[in-house]
Amino acid sequence: MFKPLYIGSTSVCFELNNDLIYYNDLSYQIIVDGVKQSKEFNTNVFSLFDLLPNTSYIIGTTLNDFCFELITAQESCCINVMDFGAIGDGHTDDTLAVQNAINACSENGRVLFPQGIYYTRPITLKSNITIELKKGAKMLASEDEKDYPIIPGEIECEITKEKIQYSSWEGHPMPCYQSYISAHFAKNIKIIGEGLIDGNGHSGIWYPDFKKHKYGRPRLLFLNKCEDIVIHGITGQNSASWNFHPYFCNNISFFDIKVFADKDSPNTDGCNPESCNNVKIIGSLFSVGDDCVALKSGKIYMGKTYKTPCQNVIIRNCIMQYGHGAIVLGSELAGGIKNLSISRCYFNQTDRGLRIKTRRGRGVDAIVDNIIFENIKMDNVLSPIVVNMFYFCDPDGKTEYVWSKEKLPVDECTPYIGRCHFKDMVCNDCEQTAGFFYGLPEQPIKEIIIENVKFSFKQDSKPGLPAMMTNAMECCKHGLYFNNVENVKLKNVSFNDVKGDTVIKCNVNNIEIE
Repeated sequence: MFKPLYIGSTSVCFELNNDLIYYNDLSYQIIVDGVKQSKEFNTNVFSLFDLLPNTSYIIGTTLNDFCFELITAQESCCINVMDFGAIGDGHTDDTLAVQNAINACSENGRVLFPQGIYYTRPITLKSNITIELKKGAKMLASEDEKDYPIIPGEIECEITKEKIQYSSWEGHPMPCYQSYISAHFAKNIKIIGEGLIDGNGHSGIWYPDFKKHKYGRPRLLFLNKCEDIVIHGITGQNSASWNFHPYFCNNISFFDIKVFADKDSPNTDGCNPESCNNVKIIGSLFSVGDDCVALKSGKIYMGKTYKTPCQNVIIRNCIMQYGHGAIVLGSELAGGIKNLSISRCYFNQTDRGLRIKTRRGRGVDAIVDNIIFENIKMDNVLSPIVVNMFYFCDPDGKTEYVWSKEKLPVDECTPYIGRCHFKDMVCNDCEQTAGFFYGLPEQPIKEIIIENVKFSFKQDSKPGLPAMMTNAMECCKHGLYFNNVENVKLKNVSFNDVKGDTVIKCNVNNIEIE
């Protein structure tokens, strides 16, 4: 059995109904209208491309006799960027041809990139269009810094004086170089296909001395206050900074995408939804130089002003590897993060599995609650779970106000972490600690539930610091450490090769171990 995730005009995406993690236990082929396709799949999510619009298909697999009948979506037209003068040779500047094709495309139309390399300066999208990159098509970003205009972080409307957000850097409205592909205040956009979007970040201008750039570096794809967005099948790579950055967006889905960046490339997060509602990241692979997926909601100005959490997020059937964290919350979470479900995912060789990082100063709206991890496998993750309320980054991050372990007053600057539930997980070859949970003395973490979880440590584990906090404790083969947590529930949790106690608790009001 399988179910549809997305049905577009020329592509569809399905998910197998099972409890397996990312991969199916048998390879299989797709059957379209009774004809077996040559390509073999072994993942729980599969996609079909090169379909016809407004056409009926019967889809099956070689796994069983189940079939699904669908009708692809209608579209108004399909236009080819080459008809607008694009060359696609990887050297000619195709910016005007590509942008003109997008501008000229009618509502509910599709802009097609056939096989070729389309070298362009930044591109802007509009509402109600589909961008399709065929297999063998690549959009390649300019490596010239002068080709990236500066976008203001925040401006005032000339009439109403209302503040309007246009760009952001690490949780604060700041001027940034225009992202390679961007859309503002748009809706109903689809970016689909088996092609590549290459940010050319490793060309030499963005990574060396990356902290010395006057403005925030371009993202690969930046979506500002957009809604009803689907990214399907695309591969993103070599971004100058974050790859996919939806900002104050509603109803945004990433299906069967891949994101790649060099392991030592700076700030090349895979996907960072910020203050977004209804986000789906399903069947995707991330192999990046920073966090694979990071959920954010701004620093104190944004959280206090707009009070917009990142919420109702589903991450399923994904692989996260080589990043600093597989799934990260914060540290820019002043607007809160709520209702996050992660299931059937595989974390491989990331520094941390789940990482929550917040601190005093994020504010009363920085509420993290209802976080659920279920059916997760981790291999060679240094520290599978880290929840840290003393995160020390930002210019004031190492002040006494942030690092003090004294019980300070609860006020408008105090963040909150509620219920976090970890269930049905296997964590192999850990090194530093199974789990590190450190709440504030004045605002303890409300509840940590861990059930049906196995932790085992690598024989030659090396010591390290699981949490970025002042005077952090170095760990090697440590069990579960809890400090300033109200309620802890452990059920059927096992450990292999832990040094010392499997559970260490300080300032825990109630702990139940079964």
